[in-house]
Amino acid sequence: MSAFKTYIRTHTNPPVFFVSMILTVTLVVWGLVAPADLGYAASATKEWISTYFGWWYMTVVFAFLVFVIILMFSRFGHIRIGKDDDRPEWGTWSWFSMMFTAGMGIGLVYYGVAEPIFHFKSMPLAENGTADAAIKAMDMTIFHWGLHPWAVYIVLGLSMGYFCFRHDLPMRPASAFYPLIGNGIYGWVGHIIDILAVFGTLFGLATSLGLGATQINAGLHILLGVKVDVINQLLIIGAITAVAVTSLMMGLDKGIRRLSLVNMYMAILLAAIVFLVGPTLFILEYMVQSVGYYLQHLPATSLRIFAFSKKGHEWIDKWTLFYWGWWISWSPFVGMFIARVSRGRTIREFIVGTLFAPVGATVVWFCIFGGTAIHFVYNGGNPALSNAGEANAMFILLRELPVSHIMSMLLSILAILVVAIFFATSSDSGSFVVDMLTNGGDPHPIWQQRLFWAVTEGVVAGTLLVAGAMAVTGNPLTALQTAAITSGLPFSIVLVFMCWGLYRQLHHDHEYTPPPGKSGLGRTENSS
Repeated sequence: MSAFKTYIRTHTNPPVFFVSMILTVTLVVWGLVAPADLGYAASATKEWISTYFGWWYMTVVFAFLVFVIILMFSRFGHIRIGKDDDRPEWGTWSWFSMMFTAGMGIGLVYYGVAEPIFHFKSMPLAENGTADAAIKAMDMTIFHWGLHPWAVYIVLGLSMGYFCFRHDLPMRPASAFYPLIGNGIYGWVGHIIDILAVFGTLFGLATSLGLGATQINAGLHILLGVKVDVINQLLIIGAITAVAVTSLMMGLDKGIRRLSLVNMYMAILLAAIVFLVGPTLFILEYMVQSVGYYLQHLPATSLRIFAFSKKGHEWIDKWTLFYWGWWISWSPFVGMFIARVSRGRTIREFIVGTLFAPVGATVVWFCIFGGTAIHFVYNGGNPALSNAGEANAMFILLRELPVSHIMSMLLSILAILVVAIFFATSSDSGSFVVDMLTNGGDPHPIWQQRLFWAVTEGVVAGTLLVAGAMAVTGNPLTALQTAAITSGLPFSIVLVFMCWGLYRQLHHDHEYTPPPGKSGLGRTENSS
């Protein structure tokens, strides 16, 4: 027993670890004992938050984008995330690959075809199925996946990287509060902040894993006739979680980095083939026009909440508010991960690379897949594509391409592999971050904790998937989406204070440079 106590004391942050573990186990047990009740509670919570806090989500996410753009052009841009003589650990391509696969991953493949098509045929801003609807459909898609989510990630990632690598504080969200509460970050306030981050990561990741499982199931149904049901989706979650555990055990460089690079090359290959065999000229023209429209209408789109339209408000609830909650809940995971891989880069380099490179790739992806689908539907293509569900839309599009049957099957297999590896990279990266959160911010967590949280994430995703399937709506993703939106609400307040703390410390550091050998802020948790 004494050895166990020593292990816990030296390798974990006990309050965060045990509270997070107990609450997670409670949720899982609830889902196993009364999944329908958990599903009902999830649906009611989602509706309540969307009704009363939609205005807050729209305002705060736009504020984060304004904040990071101001920082990018500010006098603080030359400051390094680390000591002045630190340099990046990974090359630009590896850095970008790890950021992109962690930050977007499964969602791009899941919604790459489905979201533009859905907006094209059903949106409150234009007559359905028209050219105007096509432009506004892609505008809303880029809006949901473009600058705003990465601005949220940057707020947390920059704060974590700056306070950890430049001022020797633990890699914890609470560390960003040091300029505001001082050594209080090591007390109960800091523990609450870290616990919120743990649950944001778990629920945000569970949402992505649920999406990935349903899409892989849909692809296997089209290729092999595998039945689409929750049981098979649970089996898929188990299988891919095993792959993620293997990658995680190999470490950041040998496992996560290599898997991310493989995934990037496969995703690029899939997109290149669709671009070349699809309506290439239309995709290029559509991309240029969509980017122009997006930039021109960005401020208005960012704050549109349809205060006078019930239909519009319902649309915002289903799409924008879900995304904003998802991105905020996802921010502890992505933010801490990109902070970990960005040591040595300047603030300006970090913001430019994180804000514009992934967004550019995202725009290209949606215009290739969503643009090709809209082109087919607009010109009277297969009605099955117009009526496709979110999980199977990608595979229906691949069958519509002017290629042989064998080539179409190979593309579908490639798409399944891309989703599966996105699944694995999201899971292993997320486990890596949860490990750091529960062990006090150590960026080199021990393997036992990595294994525990990797398995736990798969269990949470499966539990919420079952609960959603047994809710009133019968939609397996309902509980997953609710988990993301719910955990995002309190953490959005944490991010607001992070912006305040980061700005205060940047201003202080710009005015005063500590003597050589001194940390900018004082003690670390290990010295307490």
